Formats: sequence, structure tokens, C-alpha cells
Amino acid sequence: MNISDQRAAARPRARGTERSVARRAELIAIGRRLFADTSYDALSMDDIARQAHVAKGLIYYYFQSKRGYYLAIIQDSVADLVTFAASGLQLPQLDRVQRTIDSYLRYAEHNQAAYRTVVSGGVGFDTEVHAIRDGVREAIVATIAEGAYGRTDIAPLARMGLLAWVCSVEGATLDWIDRPELPRDIMRELLVKTLGGAMRAIEELDPSYPAPEPARRDEA
Repeated sequence: MNISDQRAAARPRARGTERSVARRAELIAIGRRLFADTSYDALSMDDIARQAHVAKGLIYYYFQSKRGYYLAIIQDSVADLVTFAASGLQLPQLDRVQRTIDSYLRYAEHNQAAYRTVVSGGVGFDTEVHAIRDGVREAIVATIAEGAYGRTDIAPLARMGLLAWVCSVEGATLDWIDRPELPRDIMRELLVKTLGGAMRAIEELDPSYPAPEPARRDEA
């Protein structure tokens, strides 16, 4: 078989693969809507198939199980958040931080069930959900470090200071979506100012990591 024949033979498979990728993405998009405010245990596979208007076997075909489907949905939605956090490098540091925190709060607000799953680690000790959560944490730490210090390979003390702040953001955000008494813009500004406090603490313990000027002005 020559090269032309090989390419011709591959085209149907390629088209089939493209259709499969598109179908899988469509199922994930449907799942993101279904699970946005509904917990994992509250929806059965029959419920999902009925609301998605697909055969249950189709979901099993692409994701093997309900858990596989749910993990794919969480990974897809979190990937959007991580990609957004890593973008906007051209913005001033404070604007980028505010933009990242605002997108984080919007994600939690509009994907409450998924957010609770990611932050709490799933049912019991779920290593795959923990890995997703840890990836989000590291992405946000890297975003803040890049903006504040111009690099992501920071010393353990600086990393721990930023990670402690991220973990506090998770707890505060969980409470906020349960009791949304503060407008999102006020919540965002509060988290930005607590980040300034964390950065000043890092600088005090390690002067080689000076807090950015906006964080110093917050102290005045």
C-alpha cells in the first residue's frame, strides 16, 4: 500500500476519532450543567441519561462508570479555571491577582457541588480528586509567585506562605457559597488584602522575597 492509499484508509478513522472527541466533549458539557449544583450521590446514571437525552450505555462507553464521568467533568471545569489563572501575563500584578481571585470565586459560585467535591477531596480519601485539588492549588501558587516575584521556582518558605493563603481561601470560599452574605467584589477585595498580609509575612521571614508595592501600601 502506497502513501496515498494509507492516507485514504486513515481518513474514516480520523473522522471517527473527531466525532468521538466531539461527542465526549458534548457529554462533559451536559454533565457540567447537571452537576453544577447537584451532588454526586444525588444523581443516578438513569437520571443522568434521562436528563441528557442519551442512552446510558453511551456514557459507560466513553467514561466506563459514573465516577469516571464525574471525574472527567470536574477535570474539564477545573482546567478552564487553571488556564484562566495562568493567562493575563501582560496585566499589572495587582490586576492579575484580582482577576484570578474573581474567576476562582465565580467558578465556586457557579459550580458549587463540584467545588465542594474538589476542596473536600471527594468521598473518603479519593486520590484522583485530591490530585485535581492539588493541581489547582499549585496553579494558583504559581500564578501569584510569577506576578509577585517574577518566577515560579520559589523557596519553600515563600511557597508555604502562598499555599497557606490558598488553603484559607478554600475554607472562606466554602463558607461564602453556603452563606453568600458578601457581594463577590467585596469578597474578592478581602482575599486580595489577606494575600497582601501573607506576602508581608513572607518578606519579614525572608527579605529576599519582598512584598510587591501594593501589598506594602495595604499596610499603611
